[in-house]
Amino acid sequence: MNLSIVKKTGLLALSLLTLFSCKDVLEEYNPSGLTAETVYTTPEGFETLVNAAYTYQRWWYGKEEGYNIAETGTDIWTSGSGEVYRDLTQYLNLQGSNAALTSEWREFYAAINLCNGGISRIDKAGLSAALRPVREGELRFLRAFYYWHIVETWGGVHFTTQETNGIVATANRTSVETIYNQIFEDLKIAVANLPATQPQYGKVTKGAAQAFLARMYLTRGMNKEALEMAQAVLTGNYGYKLEASYADLWKMSNMKTKEAIYVVDYSVNLAINDLVNTTFNPYGHSRGSNNGHLLFLMKYDDRPGMTRDIANGRPFNRYMPTRFLLDLYSDEDARYEGSFQQVWFANATSRPAGMNLGDTAVYCTKKEIPDAFEATRKYQTYDRSKIYNANGTVKDNLRYPTLSKFMDPTRASLNEAQSARDVFVIRLAEVYLIAAEAQMKLGNLQAAADYINTVRSRAAKPGKAAAMQIASAQVTLDFILDERARELAGEQIRWFDLKRTGKLLERVRADAPDNAVNIVDYHVLRPIPQTQLDAITNKTEFTQNQGYQ
Repeated sequence: MNLSIVKKTGLLALSLLTLFSCKDVLEEYNPSGLTAETVYTTPEGFETLVNAAYTYQRWWYGKEEGYNIAETGTDIWTSGSGEVYRDLTQYLNLQGSNAALTSEWREFYAAINLCNGGISRIDKAGLSAALRPVREGELRFLRAFYYWHIVETWGGVHFTTQETNGIVATANRTSVETIYNQIFEDLKIAVANLPATQPQYGKVTKGAAQAFLARMYLTRGMNKEALEMAQAVLTGNYGYKLEASYADLWKMSNMKTKEAIYVVDYSVNLAINDLVNTTFNPYGHSRGSNNGHLLFLMKYDDRPGMTRDIANGRPFNRYMPTRFLLDLYSDEDARYEGSFQQVWFANATSRPAGMNLGDTAVYCTKKEIPDAFEATRKYQTYDRSKIYNANGTVKDNLRYPTLSKFMDPTRASLNEAQSARDVFVIRLAEVYLIAAEAQMKLGNLQAAADYINTVRSRAAKPGKAAAMQIASAQVTLDFILDERARELAGEQIRWFDLKRTGKLLERVRADAPDNAVNIVDYHVLRPIPQTQLDAITNKTEFTQNQGYQ
């Protein structure tokens, strides 16, 4: 989706930003003299509002803050040596001062206020009879989308469907149920209004709204409705299909895959992705392109025979897999090789004696390698007992099998931190797993197994499809969570999966020993940013989430 028009007129959107948490940091300045009343009453001006409402997704999807909140601190990821937000990943004195939570709170409420303003102004925007319901459907979807992130992250916090202009010094506490009622209302309107396709890639469609609604129904235990909505996606005439090869999903040449139902679209023109845009955003913070390619990479470029290059990526070494995650993949499952890099080939001019360019230089494996075999190798090996201790805690947080899904060998230079990779927010495989979970909870175990087996058939190595099939007796909630980990690892959904199923505490304590040390019951919600609590005047009514200081 080309958002260059937003950059040119983005200042106009600032009048609609929610400012109740801004304290005294914002001085309003409008050199153009244009206002929302004069711009958003034209179809062209209203388009800038709708486009701007999409851009806030870029603060979360493909961004370090979003990965830390949505993936780490779970059973499948723990801290690499370069971790920045250990308070999120390992619950180390997690408080409202956390910068990632502060940024996301601010941007989500700004996005919601923009959606509120658009929905309230749409009747005066001069849109055609055909276009008006589509634009309302988009804004309704986005408002529901942003509120879901908020309510699951922080619980029953501030809620409004009214546009805010100027500074509001109070905040309300609204029940989770009330917020979800609005999410469902908005998504039902989106499903009714949106077309099956959109002329601009990355804009929400009817199928995407149905898929997200299915996820919401499942979150709230509405299993019959979740199943019906998932089946509407699976049987609808949308053209969605699973890639034949799991590894092909992640090729940079395949970003427009038919498996992606909803995406956050990043432009190959990196300038359009707003690395720094102080005009559009009054805080001056950067958004930029997808940086997921940096975060999961082990430190390889200081190993004998290796130097940093484009193909192997720029290793920020933020996150590493738990031993539990690696053990979830059987030898028949192609998703392991499709998700993780285990071998690094010599690329440096200076190499150990007998090592040629292109020879194996480093090998990381979840398996144990006999010491006698390791002693015969010219390359360095990091096996199970070198990476993890016997109890599953991390021994070496520098070297480990590296999540390779998000790597980008098309970057212009080896130190380029931006990537044009799109983020797949909802994939068809997830919809099959939503349907499976709903069927299981409705007591239909064979139907659940059938949906799971569709996903596992694609995941099977050649000749191993039969071995990958499961029987109905194997279908449990824990099996489905394991399957979602195998299929969706790293895709910014895991924390929400564990929370909605009531399994966050149990599975972190059982399967992520480094994360389990400090986790306590109240960590099922995140702390409200301290900047918000400092800014409001009704401090006795709007207080910090329980357990946090």
